[in-house]
Amino acid sequence: MAFYRLSEARVKRVLHFPKRTEEGVAPKTWAVMQPPFVKTTAGKPAWSQEIWVMYQDIGSKRKIISAWRYPGVSKPRSETTKNFLEQEYANYVISEDRKKEERKKFRTKMTKSKWFRKP
Repeated sequence: MAFYRLSEARVKRVLHFPKRTEEGVAPKTWAVMQPPFVKTTAGKPAWSQEIWVMYQDIGSKRKIISAWRYPGVSKPRSETTKNFLEQEYANYVISEDRKKEERKKFRTKMTKSKWFRKP
């Protein structure tokens, strides 16, 4: 990270707010990209480099494998990755909603129990 002049906060920012997400080169990894903030000038692109972070989800933890600056603008790899990520996010949201419903049912059941009533 020091070689590419990237701080820990910058890497976290790229992880939380990526502009593009792709499958990583290594198995079971993901790569996310974000261009650095640069004011646009007439006739020039908004940025001339990208910041990439490669990570792997292991259980409930996220392990950062690598972070680097890419000199230039890379082309997106595939549309299937984007569709896969959207589907996984939708499944995650559905599972979280189910968990909330189960917690609510359990809480209601506990409040009705004679052992947990407030005096």
